[in-house]
Amino acid sequence: MNTPLKIDFNRPAPVGREMDYVAEAIRGGHHSGDGPFTKKAAALLEAELGVPKALLTTSCTHALEMMALLLDLQPGDEVILPSFTFVSTVNAFVLRGARPVFADIRPDTLNLDEAQVEALITPRTRAIVPVHYAGVGCEMDSLLETANRRGVRLLEDNAHGLFGKYKGKYLGTFGALAAQSFHETKNFSCGEGGALLINDPALVERAEILREKGTNRSRFFRGQVDKYTWVDIGSSYLPSDILAAYLYGQLEQREKIQAHRKRLWEFYFAALQDWAQAHEVQLPHVPAHVEQAYHMFYLLLPSLDARQRLIAHLRGRGIMSVFHYLPLHLSEMGRRFGGREGDCPVTERVSDQLLRLPFHNVLTQEEQERVAEAILEFNF
Repeated sequence: MNTPLKIDFNRPAPVGREMDYVAEAIRGGHHSGDGPFTKKAAALLEAELGVPKALLTTSCTHALEMMALLLDLQPGDEVILPSFTFVSTVNAFVLRGARPVFADIRPDTLNLDEAQVEALITPRTRAIVPVHYAGVGCEMDSLLETANRRGVRLLEDNAHGLFGKYKGKYLGTFGALAAQSFHETKNFSCGEGGALLINDPALVERAEILREKGTNRSRFFRGQVDKYTWVDIGSSYLPSDILAAYLYGQLEQREKIQAHRKRLWEFYFAALQDWAQAHEVQLPHVPAHVEQAYHMFYLLLPSLDARQRLIAHLRGRGIMSVFHYLPLHLSEMGRRFGGREGDCPVTERVSDQLLRLPFHNVLTQEEQERVAEAILEFNF
């Protein structure tokens, strides 16, 4: 019996002129940060999203760390964020001495439960950090109203959500700051990379300084000072222009990429809807007022056992599927900040039940049909 060809969970690949641009960047001789392609990619993001400033970074993690620096967080300050997220979301603030306050997620969108945030705010709260899970927007009206009324900053972890919208407005443009990811698993990738979106113009100049090792180098290159020097804390958050060249090639194909991912998502939803209903499996929920970014497609199985058996079943047919986040409040570090079982019951349940299906920019219809057929064959 022939072993079926493997279907990867993720497969990063060029879809446009990425390789041409990388070669151009290498020939051009500006291989370090803030070269021609860095500027082109940042300008594209600013123009498309309508943000005052977009700064490319070496990763989304570094964009989040810059957020924490820009807030001047002090030991004992508190930041409210979901337990159901990647560790970078919380590490960025813990590195500055802040205490994470973990909130649970909604059972429908798996986003930060906006109804819980008010009760978690204390005099030490400095920021609320919603994560747009799977590229589906959080309830930003409610979160913004709470943040503004209580005098705390709203910062968006938009790693999944580039070009998604909430009530017609782009995700990443609501908070004072937003972090983007261009990791190889994201819709638009350069292997490793990120961006800081700055929606508060008052933060732009200091963000440039922090990103340039605490120097005013950006002002020097604009001719605003005759020499540059060390003026603040900071680090080196600039990606190579070679990586930015690859990223620009991806962003240039944004309509093609998003149309392909939309087709993938809609195929899975249509093919699995009846099966899911028959077996009490939850499919992704997208509210009517949200335009998702088509970052992933997941299933919520009835139990951990069913999830693990389906992963094994798919693996036996050459199909790679994965689970996702473990609850941060129950991690070794999370427990040091007071996390206990039962604090975030939806997060704890979803973490055991969620399974992500193959989803990437070069996934074919034939491969998707194989995935759907294998799922329909699964014996509960």
